[in-house]
Amino acid sequence: MVGVGIDVAAIARFGLALERNPGLADRLFTDGERLLPSGARRGTASLAARFAAKEALAKALGAPGGLRWRDSEVRTGPGGRPALHIRGTVAAAAALRGVTSWHVSLTHDADVASAVVIAAS
Repeated sequence: MVGVGIDVAAIARFGLALERNPGLADRLFTDGERLLPSGARRGTASLAARFAAKEALAKALGAPGGLRWRDSEVRTGPGGRPALHIRGTVAAAAALRGVTSWHVSLTHDADVASAVVIAAS
């Protein structure tokens, strides 16, 4: 194991931030993250969990500077299981640390979304 990261996000607070800053979702998420596999828009709780996953990923890497939000993407895999896909600044930081695989878990309940990310070699 290279590192582990965990993060939580208050769903209502995250939703308010998205409302106050119309371009925020575009800066944080890829088009694929903002949409469900059906093509419908994701709800605030789901986006908050994905935001927490990006924060947890950075922590699993040791919180290096210069990571771009959209260089990590939480995709929905078979059976609804989340999977991390990386590129650019995140892929470079992961390669420097010897990361070859990722494990991610997302959850949201009441007003809290959380994520755990394990970076493995």
